[in-house]
Amino acid sequence: MVFERKMLTYGDPDDEEEDGPAEEEEEEEEEEDMVDPLETIRAKCEQTEHCVHYKERLETCEARVSSRSNTEEDCTEELFDFLHARDHCVAHKLFHNVK
Repeated sequence: MVFERKMLTYGDPDDEEEDGPAEEEEEEEEEEDMVDPLETIRAKCEQTEHCVHYKERLETCEARVSSRSNTEEDCTEELFDFLHARDHCVAHKLFHNVK
């Protein structure tokens, strides 16, 4: 009996679901317009000469490791070198764009 009163007082729960998705779509559209400056700067930094060198070393290592069926080698060192070079570049540029 309490449940029936709540339905009468608050309305049918199905009615609320119809309003929800429309609001969610509006929020999703707003989120699509926003661009993370970190991702933009990372993409630019990956194109610099210093980072390209480390990225090529990483890709060479990945190709070498994937071509072998039984190997203990991994490309952790090359990955860390690339990420370090990229993040070093990003660190100098990121906070100039933050408001």
